[in-house]
Amino acid sequence: MNKKNSNIVYFLAMFVFGTALWFVLLQGKNLEAVKLSIPSSIEANSPLTHPSGLFTNLQENCHHPWAILIIQLFCIMIAARTFGYLMTKIGQPSVVGEIIAGIALGPSLLGLFFPGFSQFLFPEDSLKKLQVLSQIGLVFFMFIIGMELNVGVLKKKAKAAVIISHASIIFPYFLGVLLAYFLYPLYAPATVSFSAFALFIGIAMSITAFPVLARIIQERNLTHTTIGTIIITCAAADDITAWCLLALVVAIASAGGMISALSSIMMTLIYVLLMWFVMRPLLHRLASKYDTPESVNKTVVASIFGLLLLSSYLTEIIGIHALFGAFLAGVVMPPQKEFKRVLTEKIEDVSLVLLLPLFFVFTGLRTQIGLLNHVGLWSSCFLIIGVAVLGKFVGSAVAARFVGQSWKDSLLIGVLMNTRGLMELVVLNIGYDVGILSAEIFTMMVLMALVTTFMAGPLINVIETSFSSRKKKKMKKAKEGFHILLSFGSPQSGSRLLELMHCLNFLQNKDSSLTVVHFSPSADVSILEAEQHEQEAFEPINHMAERLDVVFNKIFKVTDQVEKEMIKMVDEETYDVVLVGGSRELFSEDRTAGKVKSLIQHTDLAVGVFIDQGFKKINRAVMIVKNNTDSFLLKYIKNFLSCDEKNSLVILDEDGALASSGNAAKWVAESGLKGNFTLTGKSEAAEKEFYKKFDIVITSLSVWDQLSEKQNAWLNQMPSVLILSK
Repeated sequence: MNKKNSNIVYFLAMFVFGTALWFVLLQGKNLEAVKLSIPSSIEANSPLTHPSGLFTNLQENCHHPWAILIIQLFCIMIAARTFGYLMTKIGQPSVVGEIIAGIALGPSLLGLFFPGFSQFLFPEDSLKKLQVLSQIGLVFFMFIIGMELNVGVLKKKAKAAVIISHASIIFPYFLGVLLAYFLYPLYAPATVSFSAFALFIGIAMSITAFPVLARIIQERNLTHTTIGTIIITCAAADDITAWCLLALVVAIASAGGMISALSSIMMTLIYVLLMWFVMRPLLHRLASKYDTPESVNKTVVASIFGLLLLSSYLTEIIGIHALFGAFLAGVVMPPQKEFKRVLTEKIEDVSLVLLLPLFFVFTGLRTQIGLLNHVGLWSSCFLIIGVAVLGKFVGSAVAARFVGQSWKDSLLIGVLMNTRGLMELVVLNIGYDVGILSAEIFTMMVLMALVTTFMAGPLINVIETSFSSRKKKKMKKAKEGFHILLSFGSPQSGSRLLELMHCLNFLQNKDSSLTVVHFSPSADVSILEAEQHEQEAFEPINHMAERLDVVFNKIFKVTDQVEKEMIKMVDEETYDVVLVGGSRELFSEDRTAGKVKSLIQHTDLAVGVFIDQGFKKINRAVMIVKNNTDSFLLKYIKNFLSCDEKNSLVILDEDGALASSGNAAKWVAESGLKGNFTLTGKSEAAEKEFYKKFDIVITSLSVWDQLSEKQNAWLNQMPSVLILSK
């Protein structure tokens, strides 16, 4: 089933489910009215009207705690995935949609417009169960975040990253503490001290959403760049520092006095040292023994999960929250990527798809936008958002510029470091549970997290657009040689496209360049999974490049909008041609042909589509032409003829138009074509056996379209084909 059909089935199922639920819940009164009108003689024997009859049982079962929990899980999962999907369609991270889904299912929207249904779906006595399940999902999520942090990078981080990370913590922290001075008398709970409140607001302002930031960097192809490394390093340092400070603040807020707080801090320090110097070496030994996916059995996974739960339990009883223990358990995991990837795969599908959305909804149930019911509260909300942006965005950008980064890179660093996302919600919920935040300030901070995450994508686009015009002008001035973009889907097709380019000698000029791009449509993968996808995708083409002694620039992007990203990349850069793999039915509705068709229709760049029939070498080529407009094909074949005297080319004047006009020899001479080539007419190529003599057919898009219509019966007998658009 293709993606379009699966979406239709998905939304149809949602409609049917919604209709059934509406009928059961909202039509109950009508059924009761019918019941009252039924004669007593019938009523006594009717299962519909008897107190223990069908409708009564159905109503009672609908309100059973297990039934409520199951329907909650279903609705939450569907809402989270639907809103997440919609956000990706407008260029936002899916986590933004999942946060909005949580708020929509809470009192701010569902409870406001459909209070009866909201009360049925989320009764007060069910919220504790939701909280427990959401906390389990968060424990696993924080464990994954800890694993994704590369502590080794922090040890080797450059001077620039040190300064930027410190500035991106200190400056917003200072502004947060200053802001707390004004917010404390108005919104702080009566039982919380100013020191705990101020320290917590400072931490909330300093948080960076590491997972969202890492995903954006991957989508923008910044992972292996200097700027990407700096941003990842800064975000990792920020989160580790912020979580350590948060543990300190929670210990102070939860403790009864200074002596109790000091004892909690000392126990936390002992716990961290034991995890780092005792458990970490043991885990390294474990990973060295179980270093393949096959060897990581259920016993190993159970041991890791046991450590995760025990670590969370210890930090909970110490008084610094179970999530800190889960985070540190992930940090001390061994650095072997394969070991981490296997663990991530064991956890992600259930915890991130089913359990983590519960956290968004539970946060949404706590977020009551209706509490902000006058100008003063909204003014405070906008003040919080302004201070948050000023602290992170401006602080990080200025620090980056100070250490020598360009204005573009400095602004990108500022925007990405300003992204809060899910990590901010985790911190805010801890503050709410501990009693540091009131309902009003909690709502304001949730809105701040949503706004700062939502603004990242548009601001990055504005920055890139502003600087791209200058970049294009510089590139056009310096442009020489032949610049090729090779886009592949399956790993094997990438190596075959590279081999084709080598055989046709496309990169003969020393000033020529090759860029290879692969788009992974799995937009929801984790960082570790994305790295694995990248390695697997480029492995065949890397081996082929090494064998052929070809150097190329690599681009890997994770996106579920492959066509849009491809067109954007082609429009923004200065390539001469883009090469892709394709099928013989270029304009059919199948997935591959659809992407090729979209690329050809939406860009002015020359597009080369290669239909592979398993060539072993290319020495004999035939070029099919119709008229003078096909002369552009000759520039792609020049290097092929000049690189080897064994190579030969037959130019097939398919309709005889060139021969009749006398222009054939003229446009061949004007092209400067040299080597072993001949011109022939259609009469000499009337039989399909003609094409079997060649290794490859080269033709234009218009000619191929006409051939497909007229000669489809024997077209499949052709060798490999390269189709080029003008």
